[in-house]
Amino acid sequence: MAPPASASVFLAALHNEGLIVVEVGDWRDHNRNHKGPWGPVHGVMIHHTVTKGSKATVDICRKGYSGLPGPLCHGVITKDGRVHLVGYGRANHAGLGDPDVLAAVIAERALPTDNEATVDGNRHFYGFECENLGDGKDPWPNAQVEAIVRVGTALCRHHGWDEESVIRHLDWQPGKVDPRGLDWSDIKKRIAKRLGTKTPAAPAPRPTVPKRPVVDLSELVKAARTNPSMKGTPVTYAGTRVVEAALVDEGVLAKARLDGHFGSDTVRAYSRWQQRLYPGASTKPGGAADGIPGKTSLVKLGQRHGFDVRN
Repeated sequence: MAPPASASVFLAALHNEGLIVVEVGDWRDHNRNHKGPWGPVHGVMIHHTVTKGSKATVDICRKGYSGLPGPLCHGVITKDGRVHLVGYGRANHAGLGDPDVLAAVIAERALPTDNEATVDGNRHFYGFECENLGDGKDPWPNAQVEAIVRVGTALCRHHGWDEESVIRHLDWQPGKVDPRGLDWSDIKKRIAKRLGTKTPAAPAPRPTVPKRPVVDLSELVKAARTNPSMKGTPVTYAGTRVVEAALVDEGVLAKARLDGHFGSDTVRAYSRWQQRLYPGASTKPGGAADGIPGKTSLVKLGQRHGFDVRN
């Protein structure tokens, strides 16, 4: 059980690792603690922002947006390598994730594939958003990569963790891809080197764990056709959350609507995805962009965001 470091100790740990830190507003008292517990903490999670421009990126991570109030992390690592502290305490960054991944982080062993989203990650992880478009093309400057290494090292050093306690959002929540384009093997090796530890060889993958989430097309279509007319937001098919996470990463669905319910907002978001694939396609019922998943569009979405499709 590791209680979170105090704000002052957290700040000192970053300074002691040689980082350039920018304190933004009332970051020490800006949090979501009224929505749930903060701690015990077990690791550090790294994200990309899908934004451009340091000022705008820091601002949105501090304030959040409609349906998802800030802070969206504890620190924002901009391309120049500076760490902007925007909040401290519970932050809206990790969401629900895989309990097997959390157990592996606690045990400091190689991670299994994430295939569940049932554990509150906002409670258990420090979160750092990194300024990057997340398209696999936007570069990761050396100053920014070094800052990521030092941030992970600073908190591991404080808590007595090793490099296995620093993970990516994609390791935690099915359907996530961030931080896309970052050489994670290199990051872990550099953290281990700064800590003076040796990265152990990863064990063979467990055969019972699927390599990637699998979405059942027929169950998804059933949810898309029935959920919008239901009262409230019941979850009729768990795979909906995987698809919604991909739609969020595509920028066609608001993160606040990532709830596992294939409601009218998700239908409209999926329609926008189909229109990207089939410009000019009809959005009327039965049209190629009517918001009801088809195999081709779903397979293409899975190829971009890390899930497979079965009929």
